[in-house]
Amino acid sequence: MDFLSQLRTRPLLLDGAMGTQIHARGVSFDEPFDLLNLTRPHLVSEIHHSYAVAGADLIETNTFGANRYRLQQMGHNADIAAINAAGARLAREAVQRSGRAAFVAGSVGPLGVSLAPMGTVKPAEAYDAFREQIAALAQAGVDVIVLETMVDLGEIEQAFRAARDVCNLPILAHMTFGRDNRTWSGHSPADVALRLRELGADAVGANCSTGPQRMLDVIEHMALAFQAKVPAGEKLPLLSAMPNAGFPEQRGSRLMYPATPTYFADYANRFLDAGCALVGGCCGTTPDHTAAMRRALDVRVRSEALKIEAEPAAQHSTLNAQRSPLPPTQLAQALERRKFVVTVEIEPPKGYDTHEVEQTARLLKDAGATVLDIADAPMARMRMAGMALAARVQDHVGIETVLHFPVRGRNLLRVQSDLLGAHGLGIRNLFVTMGDPNRIGDYPEASDHHDIVPTGLVQMVKTRFNRGQESSGAAIGSPCGFFVGVAMNLTPPDDEAMEKEARLLKKKIDCGADFALTQPVFDAAQASRFVAFYERQYGKLSLPIIAGILPLASVSHAEFFRNEVPGVVMSDAILARLRAAGNKTRTEGRLIAQEVIADLRPLLHGLYIIPAFGRYDVVAQLMTSVL
Repeated sequence: MDFLSQLRTRPLLLDGAMGTQIHARGVSFDEPFDLLNLTRPHLVSEIHHSYAVAGADLIETNTFGANRYRLQQMGHNADIAAINAAGARLAREAVQRSGRAAFVAGSVGPLGVSLAPMGTVKPAEAYDAFREQIAALAQAGVDVIVLETMVDLGEIEQAFRAARDVCNLPILAHMTFGRDNRTWSGHSPADVALRLRELGADAVGANCSTGPQRMLDVIEHMALAFQAKVPAGEKLPLLSAMPNAGFPEQRGSRLMYPATPTYFADYANRFLDAGCALVGGCCGTTPDHTAAMRRALDVRVRSEALKIEAEPAAQHSTLNAQRSPLPPTQLAQALERRKFVVTVEIEPPKGYDTHEVEQTARLLKDAGATVLDIADAPMARMRMAGMALAARVQDHVGIETVLHFPVRGRNLLRVQSDLLGAHGLGIRNLFVTMGDPNRIGDYPEASDHHDIVPTGLVQMVKTRFNRGQESSGAAIGSPCGFFVGVAMNLTPPDDEAMEKEARLLKKKIDCGADFALTQPVFDAAQASRFVAFYERQYGKLSLPIIAGILPLASVSHAEFFRNEVPGVVMSDAILARLRAAGNKTRTEGRLIAQEVIADLRPLLHGLYIIPAFGRYDVVAQLMTSVL
């Protein structure tokens, strides 16, 4: 079977690192590794053979930098065609010696120069360099072309054009992403996936970049982009992932990578769950990593084959028409692992320009935020729709969001349309709330009508939408994968209020709530009393609680919350401390917040930080002090 036929039949395993394996055998990084195809062919062949024996289905040639620009930078004017042809031959011979059936992939890396307008190399010159290398690989008989570790969409476009002009081989197109989930040229995983699809790549994905965990995030965003932007029925490229073995550490003269083969085996399955058809390794991975992934893939293929054989014939015919279940959101995974999460509320802008808000989101992400909460019409003020901002933040900043989803002002039709719209944009964490009354906002005459209350919406999402149905029970296609949060007050002021809040919280849990965000908490002792009260009434409170934390800015700010916001409990001592702080009330407010967090921590699964008057810098300082 040819490469694409195999790929559509079963997941394929790519090999691992070539460069770090060469370096581990004593070759300096100052030497051009590609020349070894001619000068030390036995060394290159030995590495290929070890990966083939370990179980790789695809062996990449040692030609990553075998182009005119990279070789000239290293002081060599070698025969480009001879180096690439030797690379293809060595890989093919190593596969044959292994006794296994594996494909040979022609490795094509970036040119090592910047294209105009950022650099001096014209696109046509880049095209010629790629054409020279790819033509040599194709003539030498590789089965597939792998464009990898690309950082610039403009450059990979020239490589793609060259490949299509000189051969009809399948093309795997890999970009590399930074810690912010963006390419060097600023493109998001969604941007990359959709553009590479337009070019006609047979498989798209990422390599190098980071370790498996961050790369999984990149792959999931690519999958969501296809789901959101590509009409049903249109052909999609397959997904591919080749992460590094974590971040390297210099130990003497050697680079050491921390990720173990067992860890890679686990992530091989996670990548397949996210939709990948190809998995492998990049920098720091070894034949041991490949062998571990081989075992994981073989177990998976056998178990799926047994499952299909056990299916009744009537069900078997529909298996291919059903989409795989969506993986849990990152927030859901973090709470499942009992990781302490931090989210910060962000208000949408007054206009449509999101540049400043995106900068804020990057600041908070770098400070340690797990996700970001996107408000929707906060205080009934006219703002950009929260859904639009959430999509921009996820696509441009590379951090998951929690969309505030108020029911006030939405009829049942609008609610369901907006749910589908959010899911189509890749927004799957929801915070369902009543919303602020319009009478307090910019348009007091606007209607507050709503057809469904928050508990009803939670139940509808969990029992209908997440099972592929609208509220009437009619099918909407594939099931959604929403993770739904609800509001709660962690500090009801007295027994009567506690009884009411506990009863409502129990109802929300019974309706299917996945987590809770609370009002701002200023009294940890009262919060503990409420949790004890709830558990006496209804048993163990297992719902993950993410507590609202608001760094107070001034005495008047504190007095407003104490006297005008229902359900807030604040002691006289807090007001006294702020009054004594003089002109340093913000600093004192941050210290109070830190103390509340420390006292609350045993009760919580995370923090929901609410900035005062848009001071996100104060929030970042608070996060740094408590994480």
